[in-house]
Amino acid sequence: MRLPQADIKRERTNMDMSRRQFFSGAATAVVSATVARSALAALPEPVIQTSVETAPPLIPDTGRPYNPVVTLNGWTLPWRMNNGVKEFHLVAEPVEREMAPGFTAQLWGYNGQSPGPTIEVVEGDRVRIFVTNKLPEHTSIHWHGQRLPSGMDGVSGLTQRSIKPGKTFVYEFVARRPGTFMYHPHADEMVQMAMGMHGFWVTHPKGKHPLIDEVDRDFCFLLNAFDVEPGSKTPKVNTMTDFNIWAWNSRIFPGIDSLNVRLNDKVRIRIGNLTMTNHPIHLHGHEFLITGTDGGPTPKSTRWYEVTTDIAVGQMRQLEFIADEEGDWAIHCHKSHHTMNAMGHDVPTMIGIDHRGLVQKIQKVVPDYMMMGERGMADMGEMEMPIPDNTAPMMTGQGPFGPLEMGGMFSVLKVRKDQKPGDYKDPGWYKHPEGTVAYEYKGALSEPVRGGQAAQTEPKPNSNTVVKAKKPASHTNQH
Repeated sequence: MRLPQADIKRERTNMDMSRRQFFSGAATAVVSATVARSALAALPEPVIQTSVETAPPLIPDTGRPYNPVVTLNGWTLPWRMNNGVKEFHLVAEPVEREMAPGFTAQLWGYNGQSPGPTIEVVEGDRVRIFVTNKLPEHTSIHWHGQRLPSGMDGVSGLTQRSIKPGKTFVYEFVARRPGTFMYHPHADEMVQMAMGMHGFWVTHPKGKHPLIDEVDRDFCFLLNAFDVEPGSKTPKVNTMTDFNIWAWNSRIFPGIDSLNVRLNDKVRIRIGNLTMTNHPIHLHGHEFLITGTDGGPTPKSTRWYEVTTDIAVGQMRQLEFIADEEGDWAIHCHKSHHTMNAMGHDVPTMIGIDHRGLVQKIQKVVPDYMMMGERGMADMGEMEMPIPDNTAPMMTGQGPFGPLEMGGMFSVLKVRKDQKPGDYKDPGWYKHPEGTVAYEYKGALSEPVRGGQAAQTEPKPNSNTVVKAKKPASHTNQH
């Protein structure tokens, strides 16, 4: 079986499994115990990964060759070849996910993480996925966007019986078309997806494809959202609209890794949306083409350049561009509340309120009271007021010039001419050439002329002035 960094992962597996059982509670510990070693003996070894770092691409050394993807703050699931079938093992289980430094959530996911590992196959591969349920309730997996036999579609009660706790089911089908897909439960969806159960699936073309170009860097990540009250760790699964944690691959800025590329690389970014709202994803400094959707690669006649694309619920999009502008470029959701975290919805607007003397009076009763938002929200990113343990502060993250005042769905595309091919390490902040950074003007400033003032200073017409109306030209004369 192919195991990248195998020795490290073997050492982590036992420790990670025992740690997750401790956090998942007694019920899950009983469920885990029911999956005997003898029952798993014939299955591919379940590989567990808990690191929140972006793993390097998993280069295939069995099966058909392909150009692998890089999962932002994630990894690709290894497989084994068994008589020409590519076999994977997914374990549905409670997981602990560090969403940002100092903020950890108790989620449900696969193989130690939420989202689960990316599955990569090649068009025409016969794929067999073993799914072991270590959750305290039944589950299933729907292979979102795939063409497959109805009985493998993963909808509990409709196309299959649910996977009971402690049981292992087998899904087997041929990856019939190349493209960008997802997987997630179709059982108790409101709970299981709200708890973070989903993952990415990429089917690569088996050869040269008229609509799928080769690229130098191929990134993928899922959009997800949670409602986690300050000081708690478990999402509120009944939330429908008022989410306060907006994440990429269950990470929030400044915990989201940067996308590091070489100058003039052809870059593809695959994005899937499993939140309950749409997300307009905006890239600075470059234009991109939408080269793929849920239905596969887009015809070239339908493509046009954009800098923002709206990704609706349940949709996937492939963005492609040439990274020909060196520098640090923001990439983010353009819904401003989705780049703040953790955003409260009941904070009153205090802009323009004259609060002189008010704070001192309130502090006599509440010594730690602080006025928030009277000059806007930016001050909140710099506040040092105490917050509950395990709470993501709002608008955090530092850049080379000071606070970035961003959180949630935000990262940086870092384009460097000296980035080596295949090197995904963070190169640090961009060193701008002299004279290319906005700077403070220190010369004299004239008093601004307001629109109302200008109107008052205009000369008034003489009362004896005769105004004559000019007859408009006839319709015929206009032509």
